[in-house]
Amino acid sequence: MPAALLVVAAAILWGTTGTAQALGPDGVDPLVVGWVRMVVGGAGLVVLASLRRSTASALPVGWTVAAVASVATYQLTFFGGVRLAGVALGTAVGIGSAPIWGGLVDWRFAGWRPSPRWIVAATIAIAGAVLVAGEPGDAERPGLGLLLAVAAGASYAMYAYALQQLARAGDADRVAASVFVAAAVVLAPVALIAGGGEALGQLTTGRGALMALHLGLVATTLSYALFTRGVRDTPVATATLLSLAEPVTAVVLGVTIVGEALTTTAAIGIGLLLVGVTTAATVRTPDPTTGTATDVPV
Repeated sequence: MPAALLVVAAAILWGTTGTAQALGPDGVDPLVVGWVRMVVGGAGLVVLASLRRSTASALPVGWTVAAVASVATYQLTFFGGVRLAGVALGTAVGIGSAPIWGGLVDWRFAGWRPSPRWIVAATIAIAGAVLVAGEPGDAERPGLGLLLAVAAGASYAMYAYALQQLARAGDADRVAASVFVAAAVVLAPVALIAGGGEALGQLTTGRGALMALHLGLVATTLSYALFTRGVRDTPVATATLLSLAEPVTAVVLGVTIVGEALTTTAAIGIGLLLVGVTTAATVRTPDPTTGTATDVPV
C-alpha cells in the first residue's frame, strides 16, 4: 500500500477515539484514558514486534528520546489546551496547526520547500478543520489554552519527524513499541495523580474494558503500526496534513453512531478536509533512496 494511504488509514483509526470514549464510562479523566491507551497500545506493539522477531540494530538514542518526549508532551498539551480553551477552539488549533509545524520541521531538518500544491492543500484542509470544530464555546483560560494547543501541534509534528528517523534506522514495529512503552512510563505519575484508582477501576468494567481495548489495540497498536510505516516514506509536512482525515472520521462517527447533529458549517468543513487531504495525497515528494520527486500514487 502506498505510504500516503498508510498515513490516512492510521488517521481514520485515530478518528474513532472520540466515539469510543463517548460510548465508554462517564467521568473518566482524559489524562487517565490517554495513559491507559498508551499502556494497552504499547503492549500490543511489543507483541507485534516480538512476533516479527526483529534483529535490527539499536535505535538512535537522540531520536528515541525526542519521540518519547514529544508523545508525552502532546498528551499533556492537547488535553490541557482543550480543557482551558474549549473543545472546539482547542481541537481546531491543535490539529490545524500540525501541518504548519510539520512544514517548519521538514524545512529545518530536511531542507524541504512547500510546493504550490501542498500550500493549496494545507490552506483548504486547515480551513476545513476550523469549520468542523464549530463555534468556540466558553473558555476557562483561552490565552493559555491556545498556547497549549499550538504546543500540541508542534509536539505532534516533532514526534512524526523523530518517528520517521527511527523507522528509517530500524524495525517499524519495534520503534513504535519502544516509544509508547517509554511514554507510558513517563506519564504514569501524572495519570495516577489526575485520576487515581477510582478512574482506573471504571476502566475494568464491561464498557470501560471495551473502550480501553479499542483505544489501545485499534486506535494505537494498529494505527501506529500503519503510521510508522507510512511516515517513513512521507515528508512530515505531508503526513501531518494527511492526518487531518482524523476529524473527518470523528464527525462522521459522531453523527452516525453517537447521534450528534451535523451542522451545515461542519458539513462544508468535511468537504474541504476531504479535498485538502486528497490533494495532499498526490503532492510530489522526494524518493528517500534517490532524492527524486515523484507523485504519490493513490
